[in-house]
Amino acid sequence: MSNNDDKYVVQGVLADNERMKARSNLLRGTITEDLKDDLTGGFSADNFQLIRFHGMYQQDDRDLRAERAKQKLEPLQNVMLRARLPGGIITPKQWLAIDKFADEHTLYGSIRLTTRQTFQFHGVLKPHIKLMHQTLHKVGIDSIATAGDVNRNVLCTSNPVESVVHQQAYEWAKKISEHLLPKTRAYAEIWLDEEKVETTEEEPILGATYLPRKFKTTVVVPPHNDVDVHANDLNFVAIAQHGKLIGFNVLVGGGLAMTHGDTSTFPRKADDFGYIPLEHTLAVAEAVVSTQRDWGNRVNRKNAKTKYTLERVGVATFKAEVEKRAGISFASSRPYEFTSRGDRIGWVDGVDGKAHLTLFIENGRILDYPGRTLKTGCAEIAKIHPGDFRLTANQNLIVAGVPQELKAQIEHLARTHGLLDDGLSQQRRDSMACVAFPTCPLAMAEAERYLPDAVTQLEQILAKHGMANDSLIFRVTGCPNGCGRAMLAEVGLVGKGPGKYNLHLGGNRQGTRIPRMYRENIGEAEILQELDSLIARWATEREAGEAFGDFVIRAKIVKPVVNSAKDFYDDPDYAI
Repeated sequence: MSNNDDKYVVQGVLADNERMKARSNLLRGTITEDLKDDLTGGFSADNFQLIRFHGMYQQDDRDLRAERAKQKLEPLQNVMLRARLPGGIITPKQWLAIDKFADEHTLYGSIRLTTRQTFQFHGVLKPHIKLMHQTLHKVGIDSIATAGDVNRNVLCTSNPVESVVHQQAYEWAKKISEHLLPKTRAYAEIWLDEEKVETTEEEPILGATYLPRKFKTTVVVPPHNDVDVHANDLNFVAIAQHGKLIGFNVLVGGGLAMTHGDTSTFPRKADDFGYIPLEHTLAVAEAVVSTQRDWGNRVNRKNAKTKYTLERVGVATFKAEVEKRAGISFASSRPYEFTSRGDRIGWVDGVDGKAHLTLFIENGRILDYPGRTLKTGCAEIAKIHPGDFRLTANQNLIVAGVPQELKAQIEHLARTHGLLDDGLSQQRRDSMACVAFPTCPLAMAEAERYLPDAVTQLEQILAKHGMANDSLIFRVTGCPNGCGRAMLAEVGLVGKGPGKYNLHLGGNRQGTRIPRMYRENIGEAEILQELDSLIARWATEREAGEAFGDFVIRAKIVKPVVNSAKDFYDDPDYAI
């Protein structure tokens, strides 16, 4: 960073995370020593934060917390691991390995598909953590940089084998992920028992204290916005010509997290910087990351994301710095359009003559339930499937590359185990939630456990008003941090407290508009009453084909959020 850049650096006392990163010895800390301490199930001091850079969060079962306290026991400390799977691709062999580990070494026995297009283990106790990393390593998976102040798992539009463009986009997602990974050998030394090599280590892209805050990147192939580009710091929108990928439009500065009661925080759409040919992709990715590294807010973590840097220094200034660092000039953006973002449940044929089966996994939770043995079914499919699995950013699972002669057998397995349901409503397909209780320490309200019943009641409301074949993008998140992407929904519920949510309305089906708060801190019954009334109006007043989010804006039920930084909070009543 040059002296000329000082005016863009936030001055003040650095956040404590900056001290922690600076003293971590490039993410090593004293994690190895902590692993040997069997007096506690958790990690101490800085290591609690450092393990995030290795893909883990320390959690406890909040359902058991009070009872354990009565027994004078510490909370049931364990870790959640999030794997690194650029583009969400995993082989059947890898799937069977994670299935076995979930069975034998986690508290809950489940595999959780996430909105970050990867899988999570929940409930891994300290004695099994090293085994977990080594098990994954043996089948070619790691969890490097899937959490912490780094570039996280790179998302890519699903079904990349469906066309040449999809396949090329996926390859770029992998390249971007590898290019932006931390270079420290800490992960290999701590978890894989690799010997420390006496060399001078550097982090040429991320820097000695890494990024000011988490950073998320996607590669998306229009017209399908299944990765929700406006939820991410950096997005590469594929531009094709004659059926071949030629470059990307680059979108920077999206993000959905906010803090209740703090109007300096807000969800924000990404800005379109312009078009680049393919050969500049890695240079631009590096330039965006390094600019955020140097200019991002290291004083106040609540304002540390890329979106706040753009708001503070100005989009034009940030863009010019990226051009300077990458040695390029953005061309005018090439035209593109998003028309959808949900997954196409069921079979779709690829250009290679093979078929792909998308399985709807409610909440992404793969577990055996009475009458629906989802986890067993996935394992049985993995045993005979010669292709691969593709995890989607909508928490679903694609059985990809199925030879025509195996279609019937795989479909039979899927139906037998409850993975395919012809009665699945469009509304259930268009609904999503984050994990929340009992494992997420940030959760203020239920999300995953609340969603199934909430959708059932929403289905009943739609049917009541003659709208059973219609749906709205409905998402629930247990806190305002944005994991369930509620702030890109037509109806978004953001947890405020037990059984209480802020109700947001007015996003669109394409994922290009942020919803506005309509009612604050209301209970589940009141939410359903509000939706009943609003859907009744939608049913009678809508224009032909008009989506719910577009209707509530045209009907002036809420004002559209045009510039999230300036007008997200501009109306004290949050509604017209």
